[in-house]
Amino acid sequence: MVSQEGKYNIKAISTMLGIQAGTLRAWERRYQIIEPIRNTAGHRLYSEEHVFILRWLIDKVNKGFTIGQAVGLYEKGNITLHTSERSQNEDFSIQLSEDILKALLSFNENEANQLLNQAFSLFSIDKVTVDILGTLLVKVGYMWEEHEISTAHEHFVTSFLRTKIGSVFHGLPIDGFLPKVVAVCGPNETHELGLLIYTLFLRRKGFEVIYLGAGIPNGDVELVLREVEAKLFFTSCTMEANLEATLQLIHDLAKTFPSLKIGVGGFAVDKMPHEKKEVYQSYLVGQSKSEWEQWIVEHFRS
Repeated sequence: MVSQEGKYNIKAISTMLGIQAGTLRAWERRYQIIEPIRNTAGHRLYSEEHVFILRWLIDKVNKGFTIGQAVGLYEKGNITLHTSERSQNEDFSIQLSEDILKALLSFNENEANQLLNQAFSLFSIDKVTVDILGTLLVKVGYMWEEHEISTAHEHFVTSFLRTKIGSVFHGLPIDGFLPKVVAVCGPNETHELGLLIYTLFLRRKGFEVIYLGAGIPNGDVELVLREVEAKLFFTSCTMEANLEATLQLIHDLAKTFPSLKIGVGGFAVDKMPHEKKEVYQSYLVGQSKSEWEQWIVEHFRS
C-alpha cells in the first residue's frame, strides 16, 4: 500500500521531480489537484501518493500538454500509471474506504472527515465517490442486511455520507444544453445513497438533476416530471420487498411519458433472476461506472 503519511517537504519534491517550488504552489492554488499534509508547524508535507500524481502531471506537461489539460485528464480518470503504481493506488483507495468505515462505525466523525478530506486531496471526485464511497456503501448495506451492525450504525453512516456527497453535488456546474433529469428512490425505499452516488456521476457530466430522494408519492413524481419537462428519469431499489412496486412505477411512467428515458439500479434490481433482467434490460443502468457510461451513450443515440 502507498504510504498516506506526509514524508517529503517542498524542497525535496522540487529536487525529486524537477519542478520549481513556486510552480508547484501555483498549481496547488489554481487547480487544487492535491492538498499537501501540514505538519504541526504548518509546513507542506507530501505523501508517496502525491508524488505519483505530480510525476504523472509533469510527464504530461513535458509531452506538450498545458497543466490545465493535464489536470483535466486526471479529473476524468485518464491516467496511465505503471502497473505497480496502479496496484498500489487501488490498495490505497481500498484501505481508505475501510478506514473511513471503521471511523464511522466507531461514531468518530472527526477522523472520518479527515480521512475523506485526504481522499479528495489525492483522487478525483469520481474516484472518491464511486470507488471509495461506493465500496463503503455496498459494505455497509451488506453488514446491515446480515445484522452485523445495528440500525443506529447504518443510519449514522448514511447521514454522514449523504451530507458529504450532497455538498459535492450542489457545487458542480450544470450544462444548460443537456436534458433535465429527475431521480427518486423507488416506492417505500429508505436507502438512497446508491442513487445519490449515481446522480453525482450525472452531475459530473453536466446534467441538471432534480434529486427528490426517498418517500415521494408516485403522483408527485409525475407532477415534477411534467413541471420540469425532464427527459430522463432514474430510480433505485435496494430492498427486494419493494422491487415489484418499483417495477410498477417504471411501467406506469413509461406508459404516461412515452418519450421519457428511464433507468433503474440498486441491490434488489441487480439480484433479479436472469429471465427478469432480460425483460427489463433496456432500463438497467448497471453497477459500474463503465456500465453507467454505456447506458447514457446508448440512450442518447436512441
